[in-house]
Amino acid sequence: MLVADTASRITYVLDEPARILVVDDDPIILEFARVYLTTPVVDIQTAGGGAAALEALVSERFDLALVDLEMPGMSGFELIQRIRSVQRLASLPIIVVTGREDVESIDEAFRAGATSFVTKPINWRLLSYQMRYVLRAHAGERAA
Repeated sequence: MLVADTASRITYVLDEPARILVVDDDPIILEFARVYLTTPVVDIQTAGGGAAALEALVSERFDLALVDLEMPGMSGFELIQRIRSVQRLASLPIIVVTGREDVESIDEAFRAGATSFVTKPINWRLLSYQMRYVLRAHAGERAA
């Protein structure tokens, strides 16, 4: 009975349908993202680096991307710039999720085209609220 009572009280912050791509070279972060961000109506896909992320974004439809800055090969900064250079992806909301919190990194991420910025360690509940806000704001912009 306790399990049923607990399950009936589960609430999801991300309660509107969305496809989200999480890009990070850390497999633990990718697994946590699947566990903490997936809901009955939210599909979480992952990519372990910039090249794989760009391929997925070009070939599939996503509503939001979460991008780490420090990855081998293509950095998050470069990935964001490349996303912004693809016409179909130019307005895709991008939330940077990184361990970097210096002013230079923040400024460079927004210059590259980031929509929002979150630092690690990740508070998954707070990130979910920020994602919901960004998704709703983006939907409002498209409707206007």
